[in-house]
Amino acid sequence: MESFYTIEELNSLGLKNFGKNVKISRKASLYECYNIELGNNVRIDDFCILSGKIIIGNYIHIAAYTGLFGGDEDAGIEIKDFANISSRVTIYAISDDYSGESMTSPLIPEQYKKLEKKKVIIEKNTIIGTGTSILPGVTISEGCAIGAMSLVNETTDMWKIYVGIPVRFLKNRKQDLLKTEIEFIKNRKE
Repeated sequence: MESFYTIEELNSLGLKNFGKNVKISRKASLYECYNIELGNNVRIDDFCILSGKIIIGNYIHIAAYTGLFGGDEDAGIEIKDFANISSRVTIYAISDDYSGESMTSPLIPEQYKKLEKKKVIIEKNTIIGTGTSILPGVTISEGCAIGAMSLVNETTDMWKIYVGIPVRFLKNRKQDLLKTEIEFIKNRKE
């Protein structure tokens, strides 16, 4: 048996919409599928969790054990074309307040909690290293690379490499891949 859902099974999930060549592992967990949109050429590997409002562009790979927690309409996660999410990455568009001023837990009604809900955007041609956590309200700007085991708590600048806890600028990232992208788009067969 194929380890990815068939087209018929994808249709039965109730996704908001999805494009061509979408491969979702049968071992992935999807919640609130009606809020999840997938572009063309998307692969989601084993043991990933997708929950809440999530928009995924074209040519996106989400590696094993990744968690995308999009929350509701007040937040959401948007991943744009040619972005790569390595294994064990966690992206939060919603988070409990840790100050002690309110209760925490998904089991507690919202009236007793103080939630932070802010959209997370992963721009084109980015790569997020394994074990990275991204917090609500962050934009990973176009062309950025985030090193493994990083904590991203603020928006990055375009075409930079960031590492650390919390992330700090390491060096500029080359833009050579943009020439390859133009050639790829020109020559692809769909």
